[in-house]
Amino acid sequence: MDVERRVRLRFGAAAVADATHANLSAVRTDGEHLWIAGDETATVERLTGDSADRPTEYRDHVSFPLADVVPLPGEADDEVDIEGICRNGPYLWVVGSHSTTRKKIKDGHSDAKAAKRLASVSPEPSRRVLARIALADDVPAGTTPEGGRSAALGGPGLIDVLDGDDHLASFLAIPGKDNGLDIEGIAVHGDPGQERVLLGLRGPVLRGWAVVLQVAPREDDGELKLTKSFDGGRYAKHFLDLDGLGIRDICAQGDDLLLLAGPSMDLDGPVRVYRWRGAAQIQAPDVVHREELHRELDLPHGEGDDHAEGIALLPSGELLAVYDSPAAHRLPEPGIVLADVVALKSSR
Repeated sequence: MDVERRVRLRFGAAAVADATHANLSAVRTDGEHLWIAGDETATVERLTGDSADRPTEYRDHVSFPLADVVPLPGEADDEVDIEGICRNGPYLWVVGSHSTTRKKIKDGHSDAKAAKRLASVSPEPSRRVLARIALADDVPAGTTPEGGRSAALGGPGLIDVLDGDDHLASFLAIPGKDNGLDIEGIAVHGDPGQERVLLGLRGPVLRGWAVVLQVAPREDDGELKLTKSFDGGRYAKHFLDLDGLGIRDICAQGDDLLLLAGPSMDLDGPVRVYRWRGAAQIQAPDVVHREELHRELDLPHGEGDDHAEGIALLPSGELLAVYDSPAAHRLPEPGIVLADVVALKSSR
């Protein structure tokens, strides 16, 4: 796979000081702007391109705390682990990973302490976020003059409704890095008040099949509620044969979905983009076989670094890819992160 070119993402001094600018987990283009989120903050970031048609750099970094516009679970300084972001109409949508975590072994730990840490699993309620953010002049707002209103998902939440699921319930307590539940992509279709939200799962991968959840949240008394829009249920499940890979991001292109796929667990491996044609029109549970998916391209990956985590369509129709744990060559100077631009093989 040939990278067509690279785009510079220029972040502000505060992000550089906190070292939160390098580990990017979600990205979406929006006219002249680029919306970005990382997995170690509770904010969304907005950058502005230097060209409307073919940007070479996104700059003028502004950071927006989610807690300013919607209530968040967990403590005020907890990370949300935002893994998906998209724009639909007047709203920006974000989703947290909803995953549990296992403690890491650190250098210098004794064998006994290392083993003890590996037995420690935390539920991480702060990551259980699905929110619709109203935008006023491209700035997140609680309410807008046009009547838009920010809202977050209330109860029952996604973890609540999946607790009795035949396929997914047994994975809810398993950490995301261990093939447990881990949401890593969002796409939204439909007019305000009629949205259908597609959520890509990095894990679990079930006997080689990846999972996409579909929900239909509606605002009720200031918060989002999961409606029973799927044959009496609050969600639908789609199973996709992505050659054994999990979903790292999803991005709508017309009625198609572009699926960024990679290993479900914490290891290096192939990273690919697949096209799921007509996915936006699917409203009932579906099993999508390999021959129904088009393999668009492969993305580079490193050894212990350079993991593609987010994709977005540029105005040119090219695909922008951002990376978590970026390799040194992606950080040419303080505050600059290089993202890849690649050409898609097929059109809509």
